[in-house]
This record gives sequence, C-alpha cells and structure tokens, in this order.
Amino acid sequence: MKSILRMSACIAALATAACSTPTPVALEPSDVPGAYSSPIPGSSQTWPTPEWWKTFTSNELAGLEETARTDNLDLAAAAARVLQAQAQTGVAGSALFPNIGATAGAKRGGGPRLPAPPCTVNCSNTGNSFGASIQASYQLDLWGLARNNLRAAEQSLRSSQFTQETVALTVASDVANTYLDILALRERIAITKQNIDAAKRILAITQAKVTNGVSSNLDLAQQKAQLAGQEARLPALEEQEREARYALAVLEGRAPEGFDVSTQSVEGITPPLVAPGLPSQLLERRPDIATAEANLRAAHASVDAARAAFFPQIGLTGSAGYASFALSHLFNPSSFLWDIGASLLETIFNGGLHAAQSDLAKAREKELVATYRSTVLNAFSDTESALGQVSSLAEQQKFTEDQVTAATEAFRISELQYREGVADLLSVLQTQQTLFTAQDTLVQIKLARLQAVVSLYQALGGGWTVAATPPLPNANPLRPF
Repeated sequence: MKSILRMSACIAALATAACSTPTPVALEPSDVPGAYSSPIPGSSQTWPTPEWWKTFTSNELAGLEETARTDNLDLAAAAARVLQAQAQTGVAGSALFPNIGATAGAKRGGGPRLPAPPCTVNCSNTGNSFGASIQASYQLDLWGLARNNLRAAEQSLRSSQFTQETVALTVASDVANTYLDILALRERIAITKQNIDAAKRILAITQAKVTNGVSSNLDLAQQKAQLAGQEARLPALEEQEREARYALAVLEGRAPEGFDVSTQSVEGITPPLVAPGLPSQLLERRPDIATAEANLRAAHASVDAARAAFFPQIGLTGSAGYASFALSHLFNPSSFLWDIGASLLETIFNGGLHAAQSDLAKAREKELVATYRSTVLNAFSDTESALGQVSSLAEQQKFTEDQVTAATEAFRISELQYREGVADLLSVLQTQQTLFTAQDTLVQIKLARLQAVVSLYQALGGGWTVAATPPLPNANPLRPF
C-alpha cells in the first residue's frame, strides 16, 4: 500500500509539472504610450464604426464596399482558411475521446478430417463460423499532451478568424483608396484637357500675331512645343485611370472588361474626422494585434505539448463480442468473449527527437513574442503617422487652394494682356504652367488627404474589436498581455 501511495504521489507531481504554463508577457508598460503625440482632430465620434466608409458621403463608394465584402476573392480565401482551422480543431479534439469500432464476420472453411478411426467415405471437414465484436481504445491524457494540442489548435483557429478580419479591413481600405485614386485621376485628366484648350487658344492668338507680323516664328514654335508637351501628359494619366479601374474591378471580384464608376472627381467627398481614443485601447481594436496574440498563445500551447511528449503514454484497450459456429447460437451467453488491457509506451532513445521538437517550439515562441511586440509598436506608429498626415495635408490643401485662386487670376490677366499685346508670350507660358501645376498639385493633395483619413481608419482597426469575434466553445475571450 505504501508503494502504491508513493507511486501515486510521483504521478501527481509529474502531471502537475506537465500542466499548461502561463503565456509569457510580451508587452512592458513602457511599450504603451499614455497618449498620441500627433494632433488629434476634434470630433464627437470616438473610434470608427464598422461601416466607416459611409462617412465619406459617397453612395457609390458604399455600394462598392458592400460588393467587395461579399465577392472579394481574398476574403473568400480567408474564409476558407477559417474552415480549415475549424476542421483542424476537430482533429485535435478527437484525441481526448476513445476510439470505438465494431466488426462482424462470417467464414466458411473446410479440410481433410483427421480419421480416428480411419474413414473410407466423406472424409472432408467443412463448417461455418460467425463473430461480432466491439473494440475500444483510449489514450490517457495524463500529462496534457492532447489538451495542449487542442489548445494550440483553438488559438490557431482564433488567429485565422482575426486574420480574416485583417483581410477584410485591408480590402475595405484598398477599395476606398483605389476608388479615390480613380476620381482624382479623372479630375487631373479634366484639368489637363482644360490646360490643352487654353494652350490651343494661346496658339491661335500667336498664329494670328505671326500672320500679322507682330510676333516671330520663335513664339509660334515655343507655343506649339508647349501644347505638345501638355498633350503628351494626357495618355499617361488615362492609362493610370484605366489601370486603377481594373484594380478596383478585381477587388470587387469582377472581370475588368466593362467595369466602370460614375463619379468624375473627388469634389463633394468630404473627409470625415475621427478621434482615436487612447493608445491602450488600440490593443483591442486591431485584428492584426489579436492575430499576433493568438499565434503566440498557440505557440506557447505547442511548447507545453512538446514538454508533455517526454512523459510515457498510457493506453487502455478493450473488446467484447460473440463467436459461434452457428449463426443461431451467436448471441447466446455461452458465446460471449471479452478482454481488457493496458499499455505503457515510453521512448528510451529517439536520437534527441523530443528534445529538438521542444527546442523548436520554444524558439518559435520567442519569435512570436518579438512579432507581437513589433505588431503593437507598428500599430502605434501607423496611428501617429496617419494623424500627422491628416493634419498636415489639411494645411497644405488650404494653402494650395489659395495658390490656385491666385494663379487662375494671374493667367487670366496674362492671357488678356497677351491678346492686347501688353505682355509677351513668356509671361503667358509661365503663368499657365504655374496654374496647371497648382491645380494638379491641389487634386493630388485632396487625394492624399482623403487617403490619409482611410489610413487612419485602417490604423484604428476600422471599427473592429476583439469582442466582435465569437469566442470559442468553453474558451475565455482573449485579453491583451
């Protein structure tokens, strides 16, 4: 009895040593700033909503986003990966249950009868045999190997769910950015065409002056060169707009041929404002952070599983059934057979396989600790950068709008003076180039400002939270470290 008690105590100690261990702390308090240093826009809205693209006051953009949510192929692939992870969780969980099987059979056979005494007639021995049985086997998870493998599979499932949300956020941002890019390119194309028309007007004036002997052929050649240079810009912009439309079609899960959008410029699309809250809240509002955390938890569960592989595996087996030479007597009590047994498997030497697997799992965990910290720090950097861009580009847009207003008036006056013979062609060309450059720059700044707001929404997680993802069965919701 004392020996049994001592053995039980040893087994309990080993089992305790093999239990799941706490996931390592990946963040230090100093890693999370108390506030953002970039200027924060004043707004009544705190954090973006899940359908943040509707705040851009564009019905067409909202429709494109809804289509992408259902038809985008990257999202479809991410959803399929979630299904694969769910199936893998089922595979890992099956190790916690016994294997039960049933067999049934019938056999007929014969052979020479051993005579005693010798026979002279019908010396063959032919007969039937029947059997039915149930077998069961169960691997005792005394050291937590199967439980830790299941825990790793569950965290991998959560990781795939969070990755799906990351893909969804990326697709939504790409749709918005590409749509805005198309509109900006169309506006730049319109400005280029207006500039070409203006150059043609000046060319006609120059041609008339040369005909009347007021100007030289040098002015005419300069204006023709100016016009040709402006016309050369147009095909490149049109090609960029075409490629952007093709890219948007792919994001919508459609073939590029025949795909189009109706809006022609970024005018009327108002950049919304959003307050980012506290940096610490960002840990629960970005799916990529939740993905990194789930990967780390899965890796740590794999470390625990690798540790449990060092301990012996105990298996239980049993079977029960019936066997008879006559089918009518198969289920008689006298035909009942049974057996039960136990086995102990312990590796004596495997060339260091378990040790190497344990070292591999620990190294993978260290990698994911660093990956998690990097993901969090990059999240803070993304938010700071987006806030700074929104503020900076708003100021740039204001100054550039003033420049366009002044340049428009200057070009109007210079063209009028050139027509009247007060100003020379060089002044007209300079003011025209200044106006065109300012108009083109203004469109690009408007685009950059709108896309900076999109980047801010993306940096803030796009309205997603950890609580938005359904928890696994019998699992506690994830919490940042």
